[in-house]
Amino acid sequence: MAYENKNFGDNRNESLYSKRIKAGKRRTYFFDVRSTRGNDYFITITESKKRFDDNGYDRHKMFLYKEDFNKFVNALTETVNYVKTDLMPDFDFDAFNHDNESDESMPAAAAVNNAEEGNVDDWKI
Repeated sequence: MAYENKNFGDNRNESLYSKRIKAGKRRTYFFDVRSTRGNDYFITITESKKRFDDNGYDRHKMFLYKEDFNKFVNALTETVNYVKTDLMPDFDFDAFNHDNESDESMPAAAAVNNAEEGNVDDWKI
């Protein structure tokens, strides 16, 4: 699910764009584009894991700034390719491509209104 937030009000802490990746039953990754007060942009990558006692979520956040975008993408691609080609060449990585099509077609308003479907920063811990 990805959405674009057209509300560019004074609250610069909101996501301008968000992409959610569900990974298993308890893990979700969020890729959010945010802006600074100086109208610059950066990406936050958040891993959110539901606690085993079903009492909230543990979140880990990473900030990625524009000057590091290319280095980050290159290093990630190189690392993933190393695992795929050198360490696990016979493994079928495509077997895990089971994205739920309904996630991609969910309207942004519905996603924002539902805490589990919306931006991770909207979740209450």
